[in-house]
Amino acid sequence: MERAVGWFVFLATALLVFGFGYYLYHVADQRGWFKIKANFHTYLQSSAGLSVGDPVYLMGFSVGHITDVHPMPPNDPLHRGVYVQFDVIAPDFRYIWTEGSYVKINAAGFLNQRLIEITRGTNGYEKCLTQPITVFSNLTDLQQQVAAQPGQWQLSQEIYDENSNLLYRAFTFLNTSNLERIGQLNLPIIHAYNNTEADKHYIVASWHPKNHTYENFTPGDETAYLAPIETPPVSDELQAMIQQVQSALPAVIALTNKLTAILDNSAQVTSNLNIAIIAIHPVLTNANLLVGHLDNNINPVLTNANALVAHLDTNVTSSLVSLADITSNLAVQVQSNSNMLSGIYKTIIDYDDFVQGLKHHWLLRSAFKNENKTNSPPAAPSAPLTSPRQKP
Repeated sequence: MERAVGWFVFLATALLVFGFGYYLYHVADQRGWFKIKANFHTYLQSSAGLSVGDPVYLMGFSVGHITDVHPMPPNDPLHRGVYVQFDVIAPDFRYIWTEGSYVKINAAGFLNQRLIEITRGTNGYEKCLTQPITVFSNLTDLQQQVAAQPGQWQLSQEIYDENSNLLYRAFTFLNTSNLERIGQLNLPIIHAYNNTEADKHYIVASWHPKNHTYENFTPGDETAYLAPIETPPVSDELQAMIQQVQSALPAVIALTNKLTAILDNSAQVTSNLNIAIIAIHPVLTNANLLVGHLDNNINPVLTNANALVAHLDTNVTSSLVSLADITSNLAVQVQSNSNMLSGIYKTIIDYDDFVQGLKHHWLLRSAFKNENKTNSPPAAPSAPLTSPRQKP
């Protein structure tokens, strides 16, 4: 029995140790204890909403944590506010390049919380390297290393010619021809690295844009700098919004007073309109009675008008019949008296001669000033007409 109890205790202890070890391994894997970490830092105006241990995001993924947050000295010559240091686990720090990578401080809630998000690089070089940089002050030493290990040495800086034009970019493989061209520039030092050297388990160099080169970290400052894009905390934005609302309140109150006055005037106009409608109601009633009276009296008038129109129709018909009889009698008289037309025509000619004689008389000449003749007298027929049926 004692032996069985001993084995049970041994197995339970072994399982407990194994479970605790697996838990530590899982946490270490999540924390990136077995991976290369790149340490970065930035400077912010405020540390509000940021704490040590908060996650750092890249493209929406958690890639590291904040490791240090402390204020800068009050006599800092660059007037920097808060120093924030954070790490990024491999291989995610490979997305951080010299151009396009920034630290964005975004709001993460309504309780003044903020988070760090790194933007992915778009151009340039990797911000950090895990391989050490070798500084050559003598070009001959670099030529010997390139000759002994061809195809392994690369530039870790940008080379410019005499006119400040970019001649060679970083990561350019070195060979005999480009080393001769670099030697003509008489550079005091040259930064290069061996790409076959094993990576360190931490970053050892970062890009310095002012010097256009990678430089090894100095002891005590093994971090790379990223420029920040800081948005104000939610509390500051709310305070600014409240101030804007307070500054706009007088105008809003004045507008409210104007609306109140307009509504009062509208109510008064509506009251006056009701009074006018009440006053005009008797007039409308009388008008309605008048229309009804006219409707009752207009029917006899219309009946009499219809009778008058019928009587006039009868009289006009009788007159037209009488006129037709007269015209018929006149036609008969004309046919019976064939010389009537020649007599009428002669009378008209004589009357025209008489009028022409009056025009030439000195006493009556002023009465006929208009000499424009609209109708010329018809030509005299060669022979007098004896009958209406006779052709001229």
